[in-house]
Amino acid sequence: MDTERVFLALLHWPVYDRNGNVITTALTTIDIHDLGRLCKTYGLGGVYIVTPLSSQIELGERMVKYWREGPGASFNPLRKMALDNIKFSPTLEDVLSDLQAKFKERPKTIATSAKRWPKIIGYRALKEEMKKGGLFLLIFGTGWGLTRELIMSCDMVLEPIEGKGYNHLSVRTAAAIIIDRLFGRCEDERNDS
Repeated sequence: MDTERVFLALLHWPVYDRNGNVITTALTTIDIHDLGRLCKTYGLGGVYIVTPLSSQIELGERMVKYWREGPGASFNPLRKMALDNIKFSPTLEDVLSDLQAKFKERPKTIATSAKRWPKIIGYRALKEEMKKGGLFLLIFGTGWGLTRELIMSCDMVLEPIEGKGYNHLSVRTAAAIIIDRLFGRCEDERNDS
């Protein structure tokens, strides 16, 4: 499976707040760092941080530049490497256009959610779909999750992570679980190789 053709998008808009209002959330630097590390660890194509707020894009770009080119690059080369594949974008449509321009095909969009939705796909089925080839964009939401309209506009919705009752993981924790389920090697696979 070509993991370099799998990308993540972390949306700060349109997402819900705890009351169901559509809002724009603020960037969280730890999400940027951790998603960059996650992508580098599993060999994914990269991460798009999506926010319509130019001040938030400028803040994120300044932070990433510090670690890529500034004093942080020599202080922590591993972080520099992890942040090499971070991009900022004002909209999901811009992300899709960027990927289509690079790869000459539209990515298949997969929404993530803590809830069950129509068009749900399980991990095993998604892995099989990815093995066939193509370009994929896994979409994660901040706040209280992606809006219904956005989820329903995606090609697929990934089955939610279900724990033991409590159901409110941080986005970086959920992303790590999802990526490991899709691209990690379980004990049986390690013993077979």
